[in-house]
Amino acid sequence: MTTTTLSPLAQKTKDAPKAELHIHIEGSLEPELIFRLAERNGVKLAYDSIEALRAAYAFTDLQSFLDIYYAGASVLLKEEDFYDMTMAYVERALADNVVHTEIFFDPQTHTERGVPIATVVAGIERALAEAEQRGLTSKLILCFLRHLSEDDALATFDAALPLFDQYAHRLIGVGLDSSERGHPPSKFERVFAKARAKGLKLVAHAGEEGPPSYIYEALDLLKVDRVDHGVRSIEDPALVTRLADTRVALTVCPLSNLKLCVFDDLTKHTLKALLDEGVAVTVNSDDPAYFGGYVNENYLATIEALRLGDDEVYTIIRNGFEASFVTPAERDAMIDRLDAHWRASA
Repeated sequence: MTTTTLSPLAQKTKDAPKAELHIHIEGSLEPELIFRLAERNGVKLAYDSIEALRAAYAFTDLQSFLDIYYAGASVLLKEEDFYDMTMAYVERALADNVVHTEIFFDPQTHTERGVPIATVVAGIERALAEAEQRGLTSKLILCFLRHLSEDDALATFDAALPLFDQYAHRLIGVGLDSSERGHPPSKFERVFAKARAKGLKLVAHAGEEGPPSYIYEALDLLKVDRVDHGVRSIEDPALVTRLADTRVALTVCPLSNLKLCVFDDLTKHTLKALLDEGVAVTVNSDDPAYFGGYVNENYLATIEALRLGDDEVYTIIRNGFEASFVTPAERDAMIDRLDAHWRASA
């Protein structure tokens, strides 16, 4: 058995306090837990073993992943299931020294199976409340599935309105995810306007497989606070300048981009080029159970592939705190922790 010795920068990065701003909680559902929940709930899976399910994780694009993703989510039926799934992610996050996380969930994935949104949120909230006692703060962002209609999204938003009040400390925003191609942000202008009128934070996936024009739509029509992915913004120099000048953060997910063939090699990833242009890029895990890495693995793979230096890694981690939806005092405290760690590990 061989052990890998990490470089000083890799070790410092692993041990650093960090934020994660792009994590789909359903995408943290590991095959072992899928099978356990399937057995508990009497759900018949299309795969006869954990190994067979894991072997199916050979994705060619976003849609090939989503087909497996929705099948995995079929085992989530009761509050306890959502609690168990979230607590499993919490353990991974704490192990990676994540001190703040902002989690996406997809209510439409569950309501179409007859699972009420209240059940979903109650299970996730219970785990996150326990995590807070262990030093992991968190927020929750309700995402609309963009391959469904805006009317469906509006109905989902209306159904969730009581929860935004009940869980105002945690449920603080809306997002947009699922199949990007053919589903531009403009399709969801009305529902985002309603969320904005309620004072919620706004984010949207754009510029992963979709073109830079989708990022413009997210900014100008949806008026998002952050862009999820955004890696294709590099194709439009004016857009890059705008992102850098306005400090609208990109929640980048390197191993996800590799696994979904957005880039065929991590050395070709645009993160460093965007960072060099002053864009507030962050590193996150997206759907870690499916893409082969939680947040530390994303950092270490990116450091190696793009030959990032000490200052660059510090900037990326700090960007995560600066882009978090927390109070200024909470943000300052997180950055102080990072600075203390970075100095101590110099």
